[in-house]
Amino acid sequence: MLLITPDELKSYSVFESIKTRPDEMLKQDILEATADIILKVGHDFSDSEYIPLPETVRLALLKLSQFYALINGDESIIKGYTTEKIGDYSYTLGDGSSLQKPDVYALIKDYVKPADPDLEGIEAKVRMRSI
Repeated sequence: MLLITPDELKSYSVFESIKTRPDEMLKQDILEATADIILKVGHDFSDSEYIPLPETVRLALLKLSQFYALINGDESIIKGYTTEKIGDYSYTLGDGSSLQKPDVYALIKDYVKPADPDLEGIEAKVRMRSI
């Protein structure tokens, strides 16, 4: 389920590498970002109350999708380069560090569903014995 389109991502981004990235690859990047957001909020925005998608959630998806597109399309990270330039933007990776995922919690915090109270605090006990 795509909550944003590759064309929306291309319009949002200033990076040439994203604007020229094939739509099929951008769809995968968007799915990766969507899965990340769904994990954080605890639901998939399929309810009618989320049509249209809230602007802050849309922005969070655009930011994360852009991040995944840059990471997934950047072979310098795989090759272990320490500096890279994308358009007018350059970054340095050193000492095992990497680009950091954007923190979008402030954008999605109003849509986080609390954990099921019936399941909170339940501990499972397992006994094992040899056969």
